[in-house]
Amino acid sequence: MAVTRDGEVDFETEAPVDGSLDVVWRHGVRARWQQEPPVQTHWYDPHTVLLRQSKTVNYEAPFLFLLFGNERALLLDSGATGDPAAFPLRATVDGLVDQWLAAHPREGYGLVVAHTHAHGDHVAGDPQFTDRPGTAVVPKEADAARDFFGLGSDAAALGSAPVSFDLGGRVLDVLATPGHHDSSLTFYDRWTGILFTGDTVLPGRLYVADFPAFLTTMRSLAEFAGTHPVTHVLGCHIEMARRPGRDHPLGATFQPGERALQMTPAQLVAIRDAAVSVADRPGVYRFDDFVIYHEPGKRETRRLLARARWRKALAAPLRG
Repeated sequence: MAVTRDGEVDFETEAPVDGSLDVVWRHGVRARWQQEPPVQTHWYDPHTVLLRQSKTVNYEAPFLFLLFGNERALLLDSGATGDPAAFPLRATVDGLVDQWLAAHPREGYGLVVAHTHAHGDHVAGDPQFTDRPGTAVVPKEADAARDFFGLGSDAAALGSAPVSFDLGGRVLDVLATPGHHDSSLTFYDRWTGILFTGDTVLPGRLYVADFPAFLTTMRSLAEFAGTHPVTHVLGCHIEMARRPGRDHPLGATFQPGERALQMTPAQLVAIRDAAVSVADRPGVYRFDDFVIYHEPGKRETRRLLARARWRKALAAPLRG
């Protein structure tokens, strides 16, 4: 990794860099007397941090991402819990920023808090940052978020033409990717080659609210991945088990045997092809690495909730 004489990190010459995903993500505890930190952090490389909210705080256990540039850092998503006592996100982020600045001293370093989409488990921690100096919290609403990044109000209809967002030498490409949610955005980091896809692409249940928009999004993402050096596709949840085609129940607070977070461009293309194959058939469709919920009806929803209740009842004696 090259650093110029004035102390600026060179985020272009060696991109995309090799990072480490050699991490065992915590997946909840079996009994109440066991403990797990509310936030787990992993340095992918010296300028990129992956964070996971603990299932002991909220069963969603979303992943968050902190990317450092020369002028400012970007926090992608703020988690499923607002209470800083239960989920000390700001304190964690401040500590990580201090750690990075100790190695790369500079004045006036900023922070942008943005979102992959506006669902509650990705925006609940925003209030922790509203009074933080030098911080911009991007509005969660679709039009406002797209306007912030310069995508324009018609970006969703255009199939997510990307725009660039500069953190200070570290440039991201931002795409509007509706389907899961109208506000969904995908971020491509040129430095690591990682495609951050929120809940649009992940190893789990792909809940699709607008299937035509989702098809457009998946075609756009597959085309983008085919023309850019994508190293990993990182969504915001793990719901699949290591056994192909098997997902952990909704609401599970303990997920032993969950599969890895990272997916590949080939798996992204597989999701696109699967979406095309079921486009005219609403329902639930199970594949090895993901499950598509194509505007499911009441029957499919009852099954999902019934499985969640059964799992909760089964686990209750173990958590006393």
